[in-house]
Amino acid sequence: MQSALLSEYRRLGRQGRGPRPLAYVRLRQALRGTIEAGAVGPGQALPGERELAKWLDLSRVTVRKAIEGLVGEGLLTQRHGAGTFVADRIVRSFSKLTSFTDDLRARGLKPRSVFLAREIGEVTPTEAMALNLSPGARVVRLDRVRYAGDEPLAVERCVIPQSILADPNAVENSLYEALEPLGCRPRRALQRLRAIALDAEQARVLELPPGSPGLFIERRAFLDDGRVVEFTVSYYRGDAYDFVAELQSE
Repeated sequence: MQSALLSEYRRLGRQGRGPRPLAYVRLRQALRGTIEAGAVGPGQALPGERELAKWLDLSRVTVRKAIEGLVGEGLLTQRHGAGTFVADRIVRSFSKLTSFTDDLRARGLKPRSVFLAREIGEVTPTEAMALNLSPGARVVRLDRVRYAGDEPLAVERCVIPQSILADPNAVENSLYEALEPLGCRPRRALQRLRAIALDAEQARVLELPPGSPGLFIERRAFLDDGRVVEFTVSYYRGDAYDFVAELQSE
């Protein structure tokens, strides 16, 4: 890991014509890039703060600040008395709007989707309420299983107004990547989460025993002008995901 981290840290220091990022920001970026490149894998320990500081000729305060940022993102975890480790569970932040694809790529995993259905139809009453659409409006529905490599992680249904996404086949893997060139990538979202027991069909698709713990997540995502661009209901396997939120006092 040492040579990969040193190389990435120095490369970031030479990049661009503007002012160089602060040392802790550059180290955080270098650590993220090194992990994404596979130099250190999920569940593996990072060298200690003292060792990292010596490698890079930085203060331990700078190293600690960089690591704290990645712990906050969920890329690293810290175990009291044991050290800092690359997260072996997928950690999603409730304080940052990201896609499933973004989350997995950031952890060096390969996201893919298997579509169960892609269709265009008339909006249902529940969908109309969630998307602020009038009765009779047309929507695109995407039913799919989301994978990390060969491991199924979630079953989800996305509903998007057809006025925003005309063709369901435009989505190859990431919905947000398909919306980006249309100028319709969401900027904020409301999410609701609760613990559930997976029913027989959900468990079968996720290759788990019926009744296994799962997470139900409902998301409504918005454009800058207030339009709802996405209504998604997802069922995640509970043994692979942690959800975190940063809380601050007033």
